Amino acid sequence: MRRRTTALAGSLLLLTVTGCGAADMTKQASPYANAGGAKTVTLSVQSWVGAQADVAVAEYLLKHELGYRVDRVQIDEVPAWDALSQGRVDAILEDWGHPEQEQRYVKDKKTITPGGDLGVTGHIGWFVPTYFAKKHPDVTDWKNLNKYASQFRTAESGGQGQLMDGSPSYVTNDKALVQNLGLDYKVVFAGSEAAQITQIEQFAKENKPFLTYWYKPQWLFEKVPMTEVKLPEYKEGCDADLEKIKCAYPHTPLQKYLNTDFAENGGKAAAFLKNFKWSEADQNEVALDIADKKMSPQDAAKKWIEGHESTWRAWLPK
Repeated sequence: MRRRTTALAGSLLLLTVTGCGAADMTKQASPYANAGGAKTVTLSVQSWVGAQADVAVAEYLLKHELGYRVDRVQIDEVPAWDALSQGRVDAILEDWGHPEQEQRYVKDKKTITPGGDLGVTGHIGWFVPTYFAKKHPDVTDWKNLNKYASQFRTAESGGQGQLMDGSPSYVTNDKALVQNLGLDYKVVFAGSEAAQITQIEQFAKENKPFLTYWYKPQWLFEKVPMTEVKLPEYKEGCDADLEKIKCAYPHTPLQKYLNTDFAENGGKAAAFLKNFKWSEADQNEVALDIADKKMSPQDAAKKWIEGHESTWRAWLPK
């Protein structure tokens, strides 16, 4: 889905990542990664809660079913590719699409190997609260957004409507889209996924209108129903020039990637991670327990595993 080279979403409790996607965080990598003879798997943990859910479930099963030690490394999306290529981590379980890194490491250097679909389709978009969309149905067409700009104003956006984004390090085309589509809006960054969620929940509590960058899958839709604003249709290549972009974000099956040496010599752990594939509903169930019900990732994973044995049994190598 993604044609960019920055991180998708900010951190949400427990496994917080600091810094921007441009920072080189590969030095945070585990000292156990690629340790000779050690039965250890090192997983890259992305900052958004859906990816935390992936890692939590994979970690639990690697430990309790396959007998591996699991080390987790917190790295932004692009540096994670560098760390994976270097063998500092063994696997990325949720990637939203990085063509430049795929070309460099998968096709050219062959230091990274595709690990298959995660089973979840990701999509970024602009959303308004459903309670506002029901009162003003035409707001869901981008051509009518200027009509409502005054209602989306905040102290941060000044005389323009506010389009709330998460962090400058996320994958976003929003500043270019606002300019190229002639919209009377200012992109205001909340700073992180957690901060953005807090603001969305506060707006909803007060029944106020808001326009926000958001993405699926995401557990927050269960708590605050939101309706997507239709941007100009996405067509292959329409986002190639980010300065001229005028189209919506695409829908993309999320992918897993493994360090090539690990993919070839990682035994049951590598086979298990290649087999790991679950649904959006599965991921949201674990993510909701972590983010909203304040369960630890380990407890949320255990709860899901106890109720879905028929799903995860198929992931275990024969």
